[in-house]
Amino acid sequence: MSVLLLRLAGPLQAWGSTSRFTQRHTEIAPTKSGVIGLLAAARGQRRTDPLTELLGLDFGVRIDQPGQILRDFQVARTLDGRDSMPLTNRYYLSDAVFLAAIGGDSELLDGLHEAVRRPQFPLYLGRRSCPPVAPVTLGVRPGTVAEVLGDVPWQASKRLRERAPSTVGLEVLLDAPPGAEATETFQDEPISFDPAHRQYGWRAVVRTRVLVPNPDGRPPVAAGVPGGPGGPALADHDPLTWL
Repeated sequence: MSVLLLRLAGPLQAWGSTSRFTQRHTEIAPTKSGVIGLLAAARGQRRTDPLTELLGLDFGVRIDQPGQILRDFQVARTLDGRDSMPLTNRYYLSDAVFLAAIGGDSELLDGLHEAVRRPQFPLYLGRRSCPPVAPVTLGVRPGTVAEVLGDVPWQASKRLRERAPSTVGLEVLLDAPPGAEATETFQDEPISFDPAHRQYGWRAVVRTRVLVPNPDGRPPVAAGVPGGPGGPALADHDPLTWL
């Protein structure tokens, strides 16, 4: 198996899986449907086009920089100004960075890599108001989704990397393999993006943690602190809470 890596970073992101009507929520990490939609847009696929080639891909995401939840309270009126539109609350992730991994056939992933580099339609991070910063694709690598997400160095902003240890523990959400006990489920397995009949299936997810190198990290920490001799294990702590 090969894996396509995407660095999903931008001022704002919004990855909704249960949003309805006037409450537009976001998950804390990119959804599979959102990332598959990004890939379909890069290839120039219309919403009514079948997703046949993209439906069997394996998926995982690593939370490199969780960011903060931001609420945007919106008030709008009709064009003539006579009537008020429903009040809406839209939630976003601000200043977040994720590493998404898509596993599958190497030939298909090579084509997706080139499509993301030269997208046919504009790419966005969950909503049209959330453009990514470049580059999005980090290329195609050999291995499984879980293996690659455990090998790639920390992708957080340099400011955070310089203030953290040389190794950090990061949360990872993976498609649950057959027979594995799932941590939770999400209804974000895309079946069709057709506006007249959108369809999403349920996806079993395993939530775990990995230790990854920090290329700009500080020297080893002292004894008694997280990650140091006699201190708690590094994987049991969110690295951003020490900064």
